[in-house]
Amino acid sequence: DNGKVLSLWLTLGLGFNIVGGTDQQYVANDNSIYVSWIKKDGAAYRDGRLQEGDKILAINGKDLKDLRHRDAVELFRNAGYHVSLKIQRRLQPQNGPVSHQGEGDSGGLPLAAILVPGLALAATAVWILLRYRQRM
Repeated sequence: DNGKVLSLWLTLGLGFNIVGGTDQQYVANDNSIYVSWIKKDGAAYRDGRLQEGDKILAINGKDLKDLRHRDAVELFRNAGYHVSLKIQRRLQPQNGPVSHQGEGDSGGLPLAAILVPGLALAATAVWILLRYRQRM
């Protein structure tokens, strides 16, 4: 199992769509859940690690194997603010010998370090604006 775990803070929704499931196979003979679309400027897009075509193996430790599409969607909807995704990268065509494949894993900042301060500022600005408008 070569899944990679992404830990995401998602306070304004996931920012991506999924396809797949036992009742809506995206890949023939495969009940897996896949990322079909990433919303521009959404949380997943800003984080930059999730890619369209990635297979999502688990969310918050809950295996997504053999679920109906709508049951998978419910798990995502009820995932909460801190979401941990176990993913498998989409298969990409190989160009050249397999021995040249790199197994590097880029670390980078956790999404929380990027999103939380920005979202906190945005939320504060919205709150101030709403309070101000109530007084008018």
